[in-house]
Amino acid sequence: MKPPHRRLCPSANRGFTLVEVMIVVVIIALLAALAIPAFQRVRRAAQNSRIENDLRVFSQAFETYAAEKGSWPANVGPGIVPTGMAGTFKTTVWQAPTEIGGTWNWDTGISGITAGISISGFTCDDMQLTEIDAKIDDGDLTTGNFQKVQPTRVTLILQL
Repeated sequence: MKPPHRRLCPSANRGFTLVEVMIVVVIIALLAALAIPAFQRVRRAAQNSRIENDLRVFSQAFETYAAEKGSWPANVGPGIVPTGMAGTFKTTVWQAPTEIGGTWNWDTGISGITAGISISGFTCDDMQLTEIDAKIDDGDLTTGNFQKVQPTRVTLILQL
């Protein structure tokens, strides 16, 4: 005896419709549109914190050097560790590109500044620099100890 012939339910073999797939795609796009700006804000805050911390570490090392030796180290080019400063901070951080682009630079006697720690060739916008300035100084890139001294150079002034 043969089993009775079963009719398959048409919905049992059915896949996703184009409308269902499009709804899922739209939901994923909306989630990405919300997540990407949040990710960028967190990334920018992390960059700013790293720059602020590096500036504090470097300024303390240079000020300690000046207190011990009675003068500031000689001026050097971007990314070059000044003579006598090796071992006072991580030289690999000084020689590597900064979190906001560009390179660290020790400046003496430039732009009317006796001594300062600069970032030359940064790639961030002025808004991000102002955020950094607000955390370590007065929030104005034209005044205070953290200034934009040239179009592509910001400096933490240690001595005018």
